[in-house]
Amino acid sequence: MLKGPFLSKDFIGASPDYENSKVVLLGMPYDCTCSNRAGTRFAPQAARLESIGIETYSFYFDKTMEETLFYDAGDLEFPFGNAQKVLKITEENVDCIYNDNKKLLGIGGEHLLTLASVKSVLKKFDNIAVVQFDAHTDLRKQYLGENLTHSGVMYRIAELIGYENIAQVGLRSGEKEEFDIVKKYSTLKTKKEQLDSFKGKNIFLTIDLDVLDPSLMSGVGTPEAGGFSYLELMDWLFYLKDFNIIGADIMELAPDIDITKTSTATACKLIREVLMLLDN
Repeated sequence: MLKGPFLSKDFIGASPDYENSKVVLLGMPYDCTCSNRAGTRFAPQAARLESIGIETYSFYFDKTMEETLFYDAGDLEFPFGNAQKVLKITEENVDCIYNDNKKLLGIGGEHLLTLASVKSVLKKFDNIAVVQFDAHTDLRKQYLGENLTHSGVMYRIAELIGYENIAQVGLRSGEKEEFDIVKKYSTLKTKKEQLDSFKGKNIFLTIDLDVLDPSLMSGVGTPEAGGFSYLELMDWLFYLKDFNIIGADIMELAPDIDITKTSTATACKLIREVLMLLDN
């Protein structure tokens, strides 16, 4: 009989107790519509392995990850190339999380999967808003003839909840037609106080890691210069502690692109802080 001890396969600080957990961490390893550099399907596993290098205590929230009572469900298994089926699998599993009165923290994986998560929370909650941290607008109606892509996820979400319920932070890249939509509906927020209109709403938080500057976060599919520092992003996230965050995801880490693992380590710290928000 093997004696161990063995390295845990869970994200650091995770509880083995699903029933009493408040938040479920769910790996979403899919990147078949990535339009530039692929590899985000490896993000959840890489984050779990790298998480052993961070502390479970959050300096920002003065709380430990163990106190958040989160369960690591592992990674979903997806077929290659079939976006419709992948979205269906994701939505069905996120449905289970919310039917069990828990919150989702999705780890991806390409941004398209946020669409499935939003569809799921819409079955459970009304008065939904989405706050998106991203370098890109993600408002393409189609990309290379496809309706379902990571570059059009917010366009599809807007079809469900309306642009008035979307806030976009950190934008600095997109086609003119996309920014025409941004301007028309004033979705871009450049000051934290502009989010105050969402107080009282049930907010799904989605973070595309390319919102961070590539000097810090090079391990993403489409890096864009001019992004947030880690502290700037944390300033925005800490502001959201007084909002009703019902679920979240952290997407688009491509760990193998950054051989220094700085991108993955940074993603792990963000996972920790977003867990604190979800447990607030």
